[in-house]
Amino acid sequence: MIALVTGANRGIGREVARQPAAADHTVLVTARSAEAAEETARYVGPSARPLRLDLTSEADITAAARDVDALDVLINNAAITYDTWQRATTADLDVVREAAETNLYGPWRLIQALPLLRASAHPRVVNVSSEAASLAGMGGGTPSHSVTKTGLNALTRMLAAELRADGVLVNAVCPGWVHTDMGAPGGRPVEEGAVSVVRTATLPDDGPTGDFFRDGAPVPW
Repeated sequence: MIALVTGANRGIGREVARQPAAADHTVLVTARSAEAAEETARYVGPSARPLRLDLTSEADITAAARDVDALDVLINNAAITYDTWQRATTADLDVVREAAETNLYGPWRLIQALPLLRASAHPRVVNVSSEAASLAGMGGGTPSHSVTKTGLNALTRMLAAELRADGVLVNAVCPGWVHTDMGAPGGRPVEEGAVSVVRTATLPDDGPTGDFFRDGAPVPW
């Protein structure tokens, strides 16, 4: 298996990259700087390959599409802005737009640029989402985070329907509240949060598509 993990240089992304690499799968670890990608590859181990990738840069995405010659799994993990200080009624919309560039448009651009996924025998796309994006339980607060992740969930559903005939399984996963720079102290270890992401990336060919999971259980849309 060859997997590409966006935002792999820290937090849950680094652990999501480490777990399949520890099982001798090839993992392309991406970061916005070449130095961060290379440091992450050294940490992840000999099965990792560094790749500089800024999801807000069309040039970076074009270069990644050119340089990646085989791919089985795309894990869209990179995300910014957990805006606990904002409310929808007074939100700074520039902050929302900036978050959308990475959290929603970045994964969207990348999927469009990597048609070689369809050439894989077992293609998978995993969009790392958030339970805060569930409309069933949504309240106020964190508007940038919640709205952009809700958009990512909608993209998950559309891509799952459109790519079903090509055998591409597309799912969203909430890793839960994880102790990272974004999640802050108090969350569970990254090792626990990463497990369900990696599990969804390695679903069997008859596995679900167009679903939203946390710890292997469905999350209401």
